[in-house]
Amino acid sequence: MPDKFLTMTTVLRVNMNDIDEKLLRQWKAMYGSSMVELRILGDSNEEEPLTETEFWAVIDAFDWAQDAEEDILKPAQDHLATLSAEKIQQFQDMLAYKLWQLDGQAFAATLMEQDGHLSVDDFLYVRCAVVADGKETFENVLQHPEKMPIEYTFEGLLYLAENAYEQKTGEEMDSLPKYNYETYKNREAWGKE
Repeated sequence: MPDKFLTMTTVLRVNMNDIDEKLLRQWKAMYGSSMVELRILGDSNEEEPLTETEFWAVIDAFDWAQDAEEDILKPAQDHLATLSAEKIQQFQDMLAYKLWQLDGQAFAATLMEQDGHLSVDDFLYVRCAVVADGKETFENVLQHPEKMPIEYTFEGLLYLAENAYEQKTGEEMDSLPKYNYETYKNREAWGKE
């Protein structure tokens, strides 16, 4: 193959503030008349995305010594409100994904067996309770759907991110989560695909 069809690519990542005349001279000496492609990757001060550890730290902040859902959720809401608005939205997305993962025939079977039918709202609130009970319970139920506890519900979890966002910004959160957690929306888990 002729040399003119071979290309060599070197990727250099550098903060714009570090590019000065000396650095430009060094690059010119090293790369001569090579073509240069400049990509702006964004602010290097960008915040890291919300991690699973941060997500579960919010859940772990629930005060189970309280009776009312609002009081149980308050410490978690306060903690979540200390994060950036972007992270609060990411929390909402992670929560929606976890609820979506638990939306399926195998998870609903016990509730359907007990009630003879499936209330879409009750099943959603039961899934909320699984997530609210923490990482260990969530992962256990995810791996063993037959262990889905149906005796508890926790609807208030659905509003945690919205309330924290409003607490932080004074505005309503106007974005929808990336996953639709409503019952029957995980079509594959219901055998609909």
